[in-house]
Order: sequence, then structure tokens, then C-alpha cells
Amino acid sequence: MSSIAPTDLTDAHWRDLHELAVEAMTHAYAPYSRFKVGAAALVDDGRLVSGCNVENAGYGVTLCAECGLVSELIRTGGGRLVAFACVDALGRACAPCGRCRQLLSEHAADDMVLAMPSGMMSIDEVLPDRFTAADVDRVVGQQS
Repeated sequence: MSSIAPTDLTDAHWRDLHELAVEAMTHAYAPYSRFKVGAAALVDDGRLVSGCNVENAGYGVTLCAECGLVSELIRTGGGRLVAFACVDALGRACAPCGRCRQLLSEHAADDMVLAMPSGMMSIDEVLPDRFTAADVDRVVGQQS
């Protein structure tokens, strides 16, 4: 099976991601904020994964759409995220919050592309100097 890289992305990929994100958003559970969010991503093996936000009366335990997406990624075999789209209830591009940028970073392919409200951006542009497993390895490897 060939791997999909960010350089392979086409307009059709982005249309599919947007449509899946909109579909996921329709399943969001947002009775408190009424701010429904859907997210979709393309995995390096060609799979599409998605998620929606799930709110909770204890706001701190609300799950962002990206949490559901990453859970779906892991549940269906893992891999690296190549492209990501997130939409609000009006179907417009929605930026991941800071926590979710870090969550996506953990599973991102090199140069993963995100459809942001201001246009296409790489994971390194939306999360400069991101914290990765290499940072952990550098410190843990130095300890005796």
C-alpha cells in the first residue's frame, strides 16, 4: 500500500475532508455553548477519520472534535495525519484550540497541512516549536 504525503494533496482530498467534517459536526453534542464542531483528517494510508465535539455540564471535561478524531485514528489502526479540516456549525473553517494543536501534533505526518480560517498551514506554522516525542527522548536519554 502506498503512503499519502502532504505533497500529494488535491482539491478532491480537501472537498472530501470538508464534507466529512460537516457531516461529523451534525452529530456534535453542544447543548451548553451551542457551538457545534466537526473535524476530519486524511491518514497517510488513505483512510479518513472524523470526530465531533461532545460537551459536558462540567465544562472542563468537554471533548473537542479533535479528541474524537484522534480516538477514531487510534481505534482504526493508527497512522500519521496528513491533512486536517475543522468546521463550525455554519460549515466554515474553524481553528483548533491550543490543546488540540498539540494533540494533532502527536499524530501528525511531517508537514501535515491544516485548513485554517486564514488558509492552508503546516503543523509547524500553527504550532511553532512544538513539543514532540523527540523532546522527551532527549531528556530521558540523558538521565542515568
